Amino acid sequence: MLGNCLAPLALTMGEPAGIGPDITALAWLALKERVDRHFFVIGDRSHLESRFGHLRLDVPVAAIGSPSEAAAVFTRAIPVFDIAFTHHPEAGKPSSHTATQVIAFIDQAVRFAMDGTAAAVVTNPIQKETLYSAGFAHEGHTDYLAHLVRKAGGRAEPVMMLCAAGLRTIPVTIHIPLRRVAFDLTGDRIISQARVAARDLASRFGIPSPRLGITGLNPHAGEGGAMGDEEQAVIAPAIAVLRSEGLNVEGPLPADTAFHEEARARFDAILCMYHDQALIPVKTVDFHGGVNCTLGLPFVRTSPDHGTGLALAASGRAKPTSLIAALELASELARRPVSP
Repeated sequence: MLGNCLAPLALTMGEPAGIGPDITALAWLALKERVDRHFFVIGDRSHLESRFGHLRLDVPVAAIGSPSEAAAVFTRAIPVFDIAFTHHPEAGKPSSHTATQVIAFIDQAVRFAMDGTAAAVVTNPIQKETLYSAGFAHEGHTDYLAHLVRKAGGRAEPVMMLCAAGLRTIPVTIHIPLRRVAFDLTGDRIISQARVAARDLASRFGIPSPRLGITGLNPHAGEGGAMGDEEQAVIAPAIAVLRSEGLNVEGPLPADTAFHEEARARFDAILCMYHDQALIPVKTVDFHGGVNCTLGLPFVRTSPDHGTGLALAASGRAKPTSLIAALELASELARRPVSP
């Protein structure tokens, strides 16, 4: 059964040359007394021990053979489901030699989530360029998770949602050049992502009739066509369809006035037309505490809203705030009864 409230969270190590090991140790130190937040790491045990030793952190590691063993050791050590590297990673120096294992961490986490032995998946950041050089054919974590779900016979309609300090944003188009946004932005994209957002905000977040804001693409939401017609040709018709289906939707909103405190209080989530339009407000509101939450999967998945931090790896300066927030949100969502 997915979302078993007694199961631990599965946390992937992510890029081993980055800050994933560092913030994992710090997150455990912050949460080790919270049995209701217990997690286990899928990664290389010896690499974790080496990094923790370098950082002079008193963080024991305990190998486990299954997620069910995590609870018994969590208060005294980080439970680790060990998948060993064939090449030793160096801090700050990502290598394609570890790519196979980094991908295996994600694969295993999804298997545990799909069979219910993990309550949710929390992913440390990956270095996508390194994975690409090893033949990784996906845009990133989100679409790879969806691929794994479909491969296992499940349904996946992945939608990226960023959360921070009462603000939730969804980029309708994500990792594409800005010059392509106007061509890739379609009414179908807006409609499908708004439907998933409304459904999951109601079922997983417990928000009845979620209020969705939808931004415009152009300055001042196109100003009646004077600054572009995407609002009239693409966005407004999509909003009309969503309203006809009974969704509580408002827009197109001028993006420059959609995110101040009074404006964002009107919405449970705001759909944005491109990557930076969604991420800049979240990172401005709470740079260290933002969380990436994937909607549209049959299990809860969250992630820190930052990259691999190669320059900070093994320095002792990495902040665990976002990972802690991701673990806490995953635990809260996984333990909440899911509405039909």
